[in-house]
Amino acid sequence: MDISIIFKIAAVGIIITVVCQVLKKSDREDIATLVSLVGLIIVLTVVIGMVGDLFAEIKQIFDLY
Repeated sequence: MDISIIFKIAAVGIIITVVCQVLKKSDREDIATLVSLVGLIIVLTVVIGMVGDLFAEIKQIFDLY
């Protein structure tokens, strides 16, 4: 785990924000909401994977399994 994952999450957030703003300006608020939900799902998938790796390392460090 390094700092690059933070930059990737920030980049996804910036891209999703720009796309949502463009869609809202063109009166496509329903699609903008859908795009923001997809962005949230992408980021949560990455974070959940990292939390799973963290728990695996904690189990390995303390010999819990």
